[in-house]
Amino acid sequence: MTEVAVTASCPTPYRRRRPERTLLYRTVQTHFATWLALTREGAVDGDPVPAHVEREFRRYLTCGILAHGFARARCGDCGHHFLIAFSCKGRGVCPSCNTRRMVATAAHLADHVIPRLPVRQWVLAVPKRLRYFLQRDPDLQGAALRLFLRAVEQCLRARSADAGPAARIGAVAFIHRFGAALNPHLHFHCVVLDGVFAPAPAGGVVFHEATGPDEQAIAAVQAKVRRQLLGSFVRRGLLDGDAAHAMQAWQHGGGFSVDASVRIEAADRAGRERLLRYCARPPFALERLQQRDAEHLLYEATMAAGTPATTAPAAPPANAAPPTAEPAHRRAARYAWALLLARIYEVFPLRCPTCGGDMRIIAFITEAAVVRDILIPLGEPITPPTIAPARGPPLWEMPQAGQPEIEQAQPAPDYAFDQRIAW
Repeated sequence: MTEVAVTASCPTPYRRRRPERTLLYRTVQTHFATWLALTREGAVDGDPVPAHVEREFRRYLTCGILAHGFARARCGDCGHHFLIAFSCKGRGVCPSCNTRRMVATAAHLADHVIPRLPVRQWVLAVPKRLRYFLQRDPDLQGAALRLFLRAVEQCLRARSADAGPAARIGAVAFIHRFGAALNPHLHFHCVVLDGVFAPAPAGGVVFHEATGPDEQAIAAVQAKVRRQLLGSFVRRGLLDGDAAHAMQAWQHGGGFSVDASVRIEAADRAGRERLLRYCARPPFALERLQQRDAEHLLYEATMAAGTPATTAPAAPPANAAPPTAEPAHRRAARYAWALLLARIYEVFPLRCPTCGGDMRIIAFITEAAVVRDILIPLGEPITPPTIAPARGPPLWEMPQAGQPEIEQAQPAPDYAFDQRIAW
């Protein structure tokens, strides 16, 4: 991006992110080839890296790098321009693209799906013994989620005045497969309208707001889900009857946990979108990764409750289809790159920093020769960062000759997932 003087008309101009300077990028760049080689040779536990996982990492290494191509934005009034690197649009590795998807999902749900009514977050966590099966069976995940929402619906129906047996809830569910320490931890976050919809005498539906569930009501939901889910596991042959009976008798919930402490009022639109971002957040937060020394990284397992992971802004797609080419439901869900940045960082990237005029994207540059000709005068690298070749294990992993290996300490227990949110 060209460097410009900042004027009073634009005190916080857009600045292109530089992922190659982040710790995550440098780590993947240095160790990716070694990791692939070790998995292919069977030197680490588990199967070789699946093709889609390798593809996600390779795409991440191209994300935000101008040498791989870019879009050009130009001001029609003063001629100022800057470059916008392409994004990888990945789903598993790239913090920037994951953040963009988080914000787009929350914005779409807040603007077009969830009405302006009070909502409550319901969270269900299950014992580790059951998570193993849920992690690997999408049908079982769906069955568990239906049991949970059915129990929540019965609870809200009982606490909504004048709501008959035909009343129904409205909810958006998110299945999380991770814990605060990046550990496998499948659990469910559901944003539920805090009440039920019942048929109106004159047609349509009417909303009946529920009174807040107390500890006894939440405990009843937990007990019902616990009993029904254990029964489902027995019927599927995943648990025998004795094991399910023993788990039913466990104290303190037996590893089952239901939380419904977070409520957003109908008028609090910003709070509703923050809650949706929290539920749609990616598993990895770039700001929680630190380098301890040359061979050790530290990932902070704790974070302020309710704080969604955010990273550098995402770049626009390489070839955006015109709105008329998309179905109506897709058009409603698609948010422009510039509007998403304005929504997250309160800075509009297509506002000219020199004259305050409107800028627009005028070209997508993908040809190598043209990319090089544009980047050289700007002093930007014309070649992408190189991936380090596979190397042998570091010295600290190899036992010294003639010296016994030191027994490793037992790993620390998994961190408990904090289900509470404080805005």
